[in-house]
Amino acid sequence: MTDASKFTMFENRLVKVFRHLQKTARRQNITCYRVYDDDIPEFPFSIEIYEEYVYVAEYHRKHNMEEEAHEQWLDDCMEVVAKVLQMPLENIFIKQRQRKENRQSQYEKLSFEKHEFTVHEAGLNFKVNLSDYLDTGLFLDHRITRGMVRAEAQDKQVLNLFCYTGSFSVYAAAGGARSVTSVDLSKTYLAWAEDNMRLNNFDMKAHHFVHADVLQYLDTLTPNSFDLVVVDPPTFSNSKRMKDFLDIQRDHVSLLNKVLAATKPGGIVYFSNNYRRFVLEQEQIQASSIKDITSQTLPFDFQQKMIRKCYKIVK
Repeated sequence: MTDASKFTMFENRLVKVFRHLQKTARRQNITCYRVYDDDIPEFPFSIEIYEEYVYVAEYHRKHNMEEEAHEQWLDDCMEVVAKVLQMPLENIFIKQRQRKENRQSQYEKLSFEKHEFTVHEAGLNFKVNLSDYLDTGLFLDHRITRGMVRAEAQDKQVLNLFCYTGSFSVYAAAGGARSVTSVDLSKTYLAWAEDNMRLNNFDMKAHHFVHADVLQYLDTLTPNSFDLVVVDPPTFSNSKRMKDFLDIQRDHVSLLNKVLAATKPGGIVYFSNNYRRFVLEQEQIQASSIKDITSQTLPFDFQQKMIRKCYKIVK
């Protein structure tokens, strides 16, 4: 197959999926969504729209191109993306990412352009940064899960562990939570979470931001403290700031049992992770019910490719 025909194939695929997804997004009043995810092996991209901008992540693979040829190929690909999505080239941001990354790689700054702006989801405001990190600040695949947390949060004491930029915290506060405690090991992301709460004009005195290793922090909690907990850990984390490294398959039972100890009877824990081969060791978890809600939490733009698992656990 010639290069020209490959680019035509890429363009045709992008036209097809964009036409379909754009209609659904408009109908649901969604302005940030994924339009392509590694659909064609020769074009290993994730492509997401953030209102007036496009974020493209190129998955790392052996392409056997010299650096200059690869740059030209990328430029040609972005011309196709700009044409199909009807976006100016200067509104497209591109990053390279590995197939396997730990949470630490999210924290590492790749650039200092600081292209930050506010996007909107479900009537709420979120700061995104498309230039400086591997991730944008808003995980689009948890859109429905965030809505579930909002629906459950009224008058609740909410705990958001591995909170990243606090999008679950914002939804909980919007749902009328009495208080939201957000915990993360990164000061950068905790500050970002505070920014997101302020963007939505919440009373900051009611909410707490804790810089801590989650595994150690859980040991400090009073039993039966929280009504609603969100746990969205990395698959692996070996940050120098952690006492121990985290392996979610190995450690999820002890992690969840510590979380449940801090949860009030009848309280709800939403637990998700991105490990492809994850198996929940249900019998060892001290809960009254555990429901796999992965399929219920899949947004329209992730129907074809969703590797994360999601569970609703009741103490």
